[in-house]
Amino acid sequence: MELMNDKREGRVRELTRKRMHDTEFQTIKTLTELQSTAGFEHNIRNYLRKEMTPLVDEVQVDGLGGIFGIRRHKDTDAPKLMIASHMDEIGFMVKAIKDNGLLEVTALGGWNPYVVSAQRFTVQTSAGDYPIVSSSVPPHLLRGKNSNTSIDVSDILFDGGFTSKDEAESFGVRPGDPIVPDVKTIQMANGKVIASKAWDNRFGTAAVLESLRDLKDTPLKSTLIAGANVQEEVGLRGTKGAVRKFKPDVFFAVDCSPADDMSGAKDANGRMGDGVLIRIYDPSYIMSREMRDYLLDTAESNNIPYQYYTSKGGTDAAAAHQLLEGIPTGVIAMAGRYIHTHQTLFHIEDYHAAKALLREIITTFDQSTLDTLTVK
Repeated sequence: MELMNDKREGRVRELTRKRMHDTEFQTIKTLTELQSTAGFEHNIRNYLRKEMTPLVDEVQVDGLGGIFGIRRHKDTDAPKLMIASHMDEIGFMVKAIKDNGLLEVTALGGWNPYVVSAQRFTVQTSAGDYPIVSSSVPPHLLRGKNSNTSIDVSDILFDGGFTSKDEAESFGVRPGDPIVPDVKTIQMANGKVIASKAWDNRFGTAAVLESLRDLKDTPLKSTLIAGANVQEEVGLRGTKGAVRKFKPDVFFAVDCSPADDMSGAKDANGRMGDGVLIRIYDPSYIMSREMRDYLLDTAESNNIPYQYYTSKGGTDAAAAHQLLEGIPTGVIAMAGRYIHTHQTLFHIEDYHAAKALLREIITTFDQSTLDTLTVK
């Protein structure tokens, strides 16, 4: 009988783990498949508002559209901890409609022009959302021509199947409408790696949201301000208004960074599957010694796998740490292969490591932590 009970309990634990994994993947799938490029983040904002409201004391939206859930400490003098992802993904904006119905665009965020052509997108108009495809030149039409000519993103047209400018306009298409990748999120064969669009930065929004869920009934030692900024991909714009609104004592950006491990080098910068990234440097942000030591101590004390990381690009931390009187700022990141394309690959264990680090920061942060992080 005891053996049967052990087996039954084992099956229950396995089913519980499976349900938790299914819930986790569904959150990732929902957030990555939602379409919200810079300046047009309403789909993600609406989802986060619905999901965060039962988990916090209050949800607030800043003037640009960043959304944050606030868990207030009973002590009004308790330090304010801000955890911020960004909800926008790279995309395009309609710049003009040609007479033949094709659309000229401008990029919203950084695109490699060689990965844009012949992909499926959605153009979001006031009248509705419609499928659209980025243009390409088939090899048959390149014969006898100089095929080494470089291309610019602005050279790529978008084709919604409209036969004229008038027809495109009759469906509500106008200059200023956003165009966003249309991709389904899938698990790869081993179940450990996921492919999706927009992991930069639905990683951050998922990690923040799941942290709020996991810690709903856990007492905190600070006032927590957790959510997502807007327009990070076009110049870290949303952070500035959000930080000025909430005036945090400490700021953590939660963001995805490019993996550079495809060669297989063991010392590659940003290795998928090797843990959370401790971003110590990028051209617009230098992690302080105090912040580095705090993050390393937190990770090592809790057996959280981590790796040092430097980058040529920036995060919201770059804007946040310069605001107010200067804010102690850190970055919690994970590596993704092929970011800023239709298909980013990422490892679920890196996501778990990032969430574990977030959990420790959120649950232990107090006045003594703030004192430790303050540059002397």
